[in-house]
Amino acid sequence: MTLVPGPSNGSKVAVAPARACAYAVLRRVFEQGAFAERALRAEARSLPGRDRRLATRLAYGAVQRRRTLDHFAEVLSERPTARLEAPVLAALRLGLYELVYLAGAPDRAVVADAVELAKASSRAGHGLVNAVLRRAAREGTDSLLRGLADDTPEQAALKHSHPTWVARMWWEQLGADAARALMDYDNEPSELALRANTLVMDANALAERLTGDASGSAGEAPAASGMRGTQRGVKVHLDAKIPEAVIVEGPFDVHGSPLWRTGACIAQSRASMLAARSVAPRPGERVLDLCAAPGGKTTHLSALMDARGEVVAVERDRRRAGELASTLRRMHAGNVRIELADAAAPLAGEAPFDRVLVDPPCSGLGTLQARPDKRWRVTEEDVEEMARAQAAILAAGADVLRPGGVVVYSTCTISAIENERVVAAFLDSHDDFTLDDLAAELPSYAHWPLAREGGSGAPVAARCSSTGSTVLTLPHRDRTAGFFIARLRKA
Repeated sequence: MTLVPGPSNGSKVAVAPARACAYAVLRRVFEQGAFAERALRAEARSLPGRDRRLATRLAYGAVQRRRTLDHFAEVLSERPTARLEAPVLAALRLGLYELVYLAGAPDRAVVADAVELAKASSRAGHGLVNAVLRRAAREGTDSLLRGLADDTPEQAALKHSHPTWVARMWWEQLGADAARALMDYDNEPSELALRANTLVMDANALAERLTGDASGSAGEAPAASGMRGTQRGVKVHLDAKIPEAVIVEGPFDVHGSPLWRTGACIAQSRASMLAARSVAPRPGERVLDLCAAPGGKTTHLSALMDARGEVVAVERDRRRAGELASTLRRMHAGNVRIELADAAAPLAGEAPFDRVLVDPPCSGLGTLQARPDKRWRVTEEDVEEMARAQAAILAAGADVLRPGGVVVYSTCTISAIENERVVAAFLDSHDDFTLDDLAAELPSYAHWPLAREGGSGAPVAARCSSTGSTVLTLPHRDRTAGFFIARLRKA
């Protein structure tokens, strides 16, 4: 148990460590504006694996379902959440999330810990926390869920805890059924996928180190090359479509593993791996990676090239460039050169590149499982602004490409404004480029959206729609992050 300050006399009361950690994360995110992932890393540093996993589920789940939980709190308390103290609201969110969406713990333990956490942080709000959570437990949480319909985008946004503008956008772009399924899946834990660094070992060898054999059975991996096995209970799956990918199930601490520290693997979604594979770099070529930090795709490009040739990695932020350099060293990417520069500005003094990867900052709406607070940070206005910046970076990348070369445009979002519309506008203004047919290489993810713009029915870039195709991964369908990828070839 974790001791937290009691209501008086400096006394301490015991609270389950996972709940205390999750509560601290919620307060950091919603009161201090902290990123959920960083807040969790700081708060869970000293927790054992089991408590860390539960704290992650509680914190991420309560952040993701904030909108729905606040609705439940208002129904049960009969008052607006805007009138509640922030520590009280955090305790309500945490307790309601566990009561409604997680099974296993006794209701009385959930209620008691939430009340103690509120006591330690507020003057009188713990009474309200007790009353609301006891009412939820007494009346049954199924009735709360049954009261939520999802027949319209507005209803679905409340039921599945998304901003209304996102629900409306996906309703139009994907259709009602897919939009509902996507929003529902966004609230589930994200995949844990590792990319085997083929400069060190392939996916089969990584799987053996993780589990003792490549079939996915549990066990402790044998020691080899100075690296010991990770933890018992880990199961793995290989991906026939992505040779470097290893999907992990079970208690695996990526950053605490010697496999990670020695550069044998990196945590990276399978969808993200498709971006570098779509670039398809060859050993000896010159490749440009724009907006390169934190380095997952950069190091993937290097590995696909067997660290032969050159990758120029452009990053404008000095701190992120430092993090990128650290990743390059750990992943043995010795053929990468970092350039501290603006990706949208002309790259002076460089010979033309054979291939270019444009992976610009985006709204990140394809990563709402792994980044639980992302949905509450991005606005509709941000999307339009990002699309303008993305178009400028794509044009800059195309300017330094040799004839016959390819530029791959990739985002981790599900937004036609940032994806299809950016590529279509680029093709309409660059007659010397055509859209490659990625469906021939990645048929499971084929996507032909460029004949129409954002569901409006207005034809755009019609000349490319008959032969070219893009890739769009959807989390609920593909069980990985949502990514858009287009490959453009210069005449």
